[in-house]
Amino acid sequence: MTPSQITHLIEENTMATPNKGKAKVKVTASGKRVSYGQAGKAKNGSARVQPSSKKGDAYCARSAGQKKRSPKAAKDPNSPLNLSRKRWKCSGTKSKR
Repeated sequence: MTPSQITHLIEENTMATPNKGKAKVKVTASGKRVSYGQAGKAKNGSARVQPSSKKGDAYCARSAGQKKRSPKAAKDPNSPLNLSRKRWKCSGTKSKR
């Protein structure tokens, strides 16, 4: 085996870790790593992402505006914007259960 083949095998077998400050990572079919979501916990110790809450509604409304401003990210299902909206369970400007 060549060194590049060994490196490729190691990369396939290790879990992808998100970039600093990000909570999750998705590896696309083409092998691209997409990190998204804010890392850490909320002030009260609960999960950072809380769908179907006022905080979720505020995020969904804000990110809906971002989708209007950047059509390229809006069309890409693996963009950090769309992955985060999916995690927040956004439907339009509201966060659903």
